[in-house]
Amino acid sequence: MLIIDRTVQQKYKSKLTTPEEAVARIESNSTIIQPLGAGEPPALLAAIANAVREGRLKNITMHAMLPLTHTMHTVLSPDLPPEINWESYFFSGVDRKAYKAGRATYTPNLFHQAPRIFVEKGEIDTAITAVSPMDRHGCFSLGVSVDYNLEVCRKARQVIVEVNPNMPRTHGAGFLHIDEIDVIVENEAPLPELPVPTYGPDEERIGQLIAEMIPNGATLQLGIGGIPSAVIKYLMDHKDLGIHTEMLSDGLMDLMLAGVATGRCKTIHPYKAVIAFAAGTRRLYDFMDDNPMIEAHPVQYVNNPAVIAKNHQQIAINAALEVDLTGQVCAESVGFEQFSGTGGQLDFIRGAYDSPGGKAIIAFCSTAKGGEVSRIVPTLSPGAVVTTPRTDVQYIVTEYGVAQLKGKSMRERAKLLIGLAHPKFRDELTAAAKKMGLL
Repeated sequence: MLIIDRTVQQKYKSKLTTPEEAVARIESNSTIIQPLGAGEPPALLAAIANAVREGRLKNITMHAMLPLTHTMHTVLSPDLPPEINWESYFFSGVDRKAYKAGRATYTPNLFHQAPRIFVEKGEIDTAITAVSPMDRHGCFSLGVSVDYNLEVCRKARQVIVEVNPNMPRTHGAGFLHIDEIDVIVENEAPLPELPVPTYGPDEERIGQLIAEMIPNGATLQLGIGGIPSAVIKYLMDHKDLGIHTEMLSDGLMDLMLAGVATGRCKTIHPYKAVIAFAAGTRRLYDFMDDNPMIEAHPVQYVNNPAVIAKNHQQIAINAALEVDLTGQVCAESVGFEQFSGTGGQLDFIRGAYDSPGGKAIIAFCSTAKGGEVSRIVPTLSPGAVVTTPRTDVQYIVTEYGVAQLKGKSMRERAKLLIGLAHPKFRDELTAAAKKMGLL
């Protein structure tokens, strides 16, 4: 064992360098892929930004999903020369601003297919990522970002990792061995955090309605936001829930800590919370660290609809920006303006519906902009993206109730959806539905 320890330590020292020297290995006109969200490596991103600013790196293409604060202050800083071609697969507020400024583009994708898309686009010149400190076996954990990150690192021409002691060591499949890594830098930095969302009375009512739809022993997928937080509140008296979700949040952690999410009834990975990535507070990251109850796996597995469907009573809870009277769901754009991305919504909608006893739920408040705009509309806005086709939609939930749309005719759908709209919009929706021949 000591011989193995000395060997991996020697390899570690031989690959250890500064962020500047590591980035010097990256060539102009090449492609860099960074991890999703809180897995971003701040020292490497700062070094890339400096190399661009000083003219040493030109015409770089960078790919990512959901960039956070470290990216915002480095490679997407507005004062940087326009040498970085930013290609996003899921917008956050960071690259949404860059997109509006004409400095970024969006690539449509289903989350479970993202690793394959990255690989099939061509050679991945450089993968950069933050990792946990190396263990005695020479392994580094990808921590909060396994998702597409593991596949990208294993397919890249070179892999540069930033060892951060604040990165949790997560169980599951997300490990890189020292032999898979070309260059190592060290940097202690706080991981980006997301605040715990607040919610109002409408979200609370939706949370109550959804919680009533979830049986004991069900397996959950939900993200972050006011509605998921309200759902969590009303699940605290449930028993033996499971977790199979792309994103681990503070809310799901609270269900585990309360003894509500035990995973005892799960049909695959029993007693384990299966995730692809995590984003939340420092408390969440500390909870994840070396926690054998949590397993992080690649997104092509976690979000594969066929895998999701193996969970009995899989409950998928997702959001919408706009829903039309036939049931088409837009969850990612405001008209022609790309707002976020498809993400894993359709993955889980399809997987949950095919799960024995499963339920695929789209939940949203009936109005926006202080009650001045209805989210239920006769037709989607011009340019609005159909995230979930009407053929895939099962349950729609607003503060006014629950509608099950599977197997329903166009007339039945229109009636049900008008009933979920705010009362002040129902007359005009009814008139529009009649004009469209739906009623």
